[in-house]
Amino acid sequence: MYRTALRNVLAHKGRLLMTALAVLLGTAFVAGTMVFSDTFGSALSNSYSKSYSDLSVQVTDRASQSTAGDSGTGKSAATGPQLTAATVDRLAALPGAAQVRGTAENFAAVADKHGKALGQGLGSYGANYVPNSSGADSRYPMAQGRGPQKSGEIALDQQSADKAGYRIGDTVRVATNGPAMDTTLTGIFTTNDPNVESGDPLVLFDTATAQRLLLTPGQFSEISVTAKPGTSQEALLDQVLPVLPHSNSVTAETAAQLQADQRTQVDKQMSSVRTMLLAFAGISLFVGIFIIANTFSMLVAQRTRELALLRAIGASRKQVTRSVLLEALLIGAFSSVAGLLAGIGIGAGMQSLIGHLGSGTTPSGPLVISPTTVLTALVVGVLVTVVSALLPARRASRIAPVAAMASGDQPATQKGLAVRNSIGGVITGGGLALILWGASAGTSGKWIVAGGAVATLIGTFILTPLLSRPLIALIGPALGKLFGVSGKLARQNAVRNPRRTAATASALTIGLTLVSALTVLAASMNGWLDKEISSSLKADYTVQMSNGLHVSQAIAEQVARTPGVAASSPVNDTYLNLDGQDQSVTGVDPAQVPQLLTLTMQSGSFAALGQGQLLVDANTAKSRHLAVGSTLPAAFPDSGTGTGTGTLTVGGIYTTNPLINSSAMISNAVLSAHGVRPTYNQVLVKGAHGENSTLEQALVSAGGNNPLIQVQSQQDMRNELNSVITFALNMLYGLLAMSVLVAVLGVVNTMAMSVFERKREIGMLRAIGLNRPAVKRMVQLESVVISLFGAVLGLGLGCFLAWAVAGTLKDDLSGLTTVLPYGKLLVFLALAGLVGLVAAIWPSRRAAKLDILDSIKAA
Repeated sequence: MYRTALRNVLAHKGRLLMTALAVLLGTAFVAGTMVFSDTFGSALSNSYSKSYSDLSVQVTDRASQSTAGDSGTGKSAATGPQLTAATVDRLAALPGAAQVRGTAENFAAVADKHGKALGQGLGSYGANYVPNSSGADSRYPMAQGRGPQKSGEIALDQQSADKAGYRIGDTVRVATNGPAMDTTLTGIFTTNDPNVESGDPLVLFDTATAQRLLLTPGQFSEISVTAKPGTSQEALLDQVLPVLPHSNSVTAETAAQLQADQRTQVDKQMSSVRTMLLAFAGISLFVGIFIIANTFSMLVAQRTRELALLRAIGASRKQVTRSVLLEALLIGAFSSVAGLLAGIGIGAGMQSLIGHLGSGTTPSGPLVISPTTVLTALVVGVLVTVVSALLPARRASRIAPVAAMASGDQPATQKGLAVRNSIGGVITGGGLALILWGASAGTSGKWIVAGGAVATLIGTFILTPLLSRPLIALIGPALGKLFGVSGKLARQNAVRNPRRTAATASALTIGLTLVSALTVLAASMNGWLDKEISSSLKADYTVQMSNGLHVSQAIAEQVARTPGVAASSPVNDTYLNLDGQDQSVTGVDPAQVPQLLTLTMQSGSFAALGQGQLLVDANTAKSRHLAVGSTLPAAFPDSGTGTGTGTLTVGGIYTTNPLINSSAMISNAVLSAHGVRPTYNQVLVKGAHGENSTLEQALVSAGGNNPLIQVQSQQDMRNELNSVITFALNMLYGLLAMSVLVAVLGVVNTMAMSVFERKREIGMLRAIGLNRPAVKRMVQLESVVISLFGAVLGLGLGCFLAWAVAGTLKDDLSGLTTVLPYGKLLVFLALAGLVGLVAAIWPSRRAAKLDILDSIKAA
């Protein structure tokens, strides 16, 4: 039996090719994902480890970045600087310290010669240049020129200088979160800093300037301590801890601890990427299950007489089952090995692609092929193939010996289909009920909808043979009228074996269900965003930082003074402790906001905001049982007094506004009076004459021509949000492309094997007058019909699931409605038909070329 199994594999190489390809592609996706994540994660960890190669212990003030000065205004936190020159001196006096370096670093932007920001965003930063007795800084060796020595001088990393075309003596615009300043480039240095290697600029100032611009005067964000020979990192840490300021924000760690923490963080980040990619690989493998099961079912049907003869001469049912499973095992093992090799190539290609997209600056390293990757790829490929062949193998074992005297396919019994339809109906009904329940339950119904979606998909797959006849019958008359005999035969062939049609169509159904659901959700979100921006925002422009940092108070004040501005208000998003709970609160200017935002009050008055009272949204009021007049104890970080306390009165309840990031509103004046630092995410601006290019340019100038200042009109906001959704959608389309490709292979495989088993039938059709073009057209139309059947099911399920998911989001996104992008859905339907047509090219040509007499003589 084992020799028979091996002979069958070798005898049916062509018929098993598509099955092997389906397993190969799924396994390659899995292996490629694991190789890429391991390789990129290792390279990233090694790159970050370089940052700790010249220190033994690092002391960090984690509050330093949040206490950075507003564009050099010197505003400090209530607690004042923690790490100062005195701290550096105390650390330098330790017996185990060989070298101590104070670092002042924070975000800083560098503009190119066209005024555009270099780099990606938050990775762009500035630091201080610390020369030794010879005037050089070993951390930043100069390739050209010298280090900065006074205010107005900077040094720039070589990669950024080359990219922008800067030379020594050039004027370079630099900014933190406020107006930009012109500086003179005095030096160009080299560094192995991972942020620089990733394409972000690093600008160096003299220490005093760095502290003033990036932190506060006299403050350091970090202090690096290098141990003397013979002093371990742990021993040095024990000496460092007693001399540090007593503050919760100041921490000290050894270089080994920092490296370990960095590796953990990188592993966590890469784990999320890996999980997402593996989920889509799993979808591809799930689609492959239908192809594999369908292939083995057809092979078993084609070998009915052979298997019956084996039973007749003494083979047991277990032996027949094992022989089919052995075939699956051999195919799975071969395909998995090939998939592993292809996956290694995919992983290397993805690493190279990421490096290319990052202009060659992405951390790189040797390809990492772990034993876990090899074992996972092989086990997954073999397991999926063998499990997919279980049902066909059991069906093969039930072939009676008497079937050796029969010929042709053994049709499914009516009893078997009735049981299948009953089970499918129960599962589908339960799934639909769960989806409807979850959609009406709001936010709490997300997991209910997810469970219902899985049950509905499974139930639909089980019911697909039942659904195939009525749905395909709908287009039967059209096929006959348009394509004559070929069309009628194509329709009859498509419904001749419902199980085969179902398995082939289901592979396409999975992909199109996900694609259409994502497309409908994206269209619904875009429609909701457009509607909300138009109805909720009165402001003509928003002024913000393109990298997500806060807008400085200096810029907010300058915007308010800009000619042509009728009203403006900085938006201060922060948190307050209200009645023992942290609550997100948005600070605004009460006098200006009515001209900038549309706020629908359910009770109370907007005027209460100007009286120092709190406005809360309806959802918060309901969850916390608040009404107009309710009072909430509040804790404030009052400057100079530690934590201040007070009471806030609810002056109004408003309908949730999506443009307000928090669940409550308060006056900026109240926040400032209690020492809450301004963290302006944006400034809303209303023009005296509406939107116009003059006002837009004036707002850019109000930001001191900071390269990161972003002035957006309402249409710009719509375009940006739509582009984000479109980018995410296109990425998901790309990840789903593999499963669609596997589904296409399934159509090709089914049609090719169908042509083989209908060889005699096709020969008879040719003998009675059906010409070659008609035979070719018959096979092509059959493929198109099956593909369209799968597409219709997928589109219907996808739209229904998208509607259900939208229902679970209505509590968070008030007014969200389901939008059906009919144009895109029709394109998907047309593409499915095209897929069927392309998939039938080879099988149809093969059918048309069959010799009439040889086909009729076929056993």
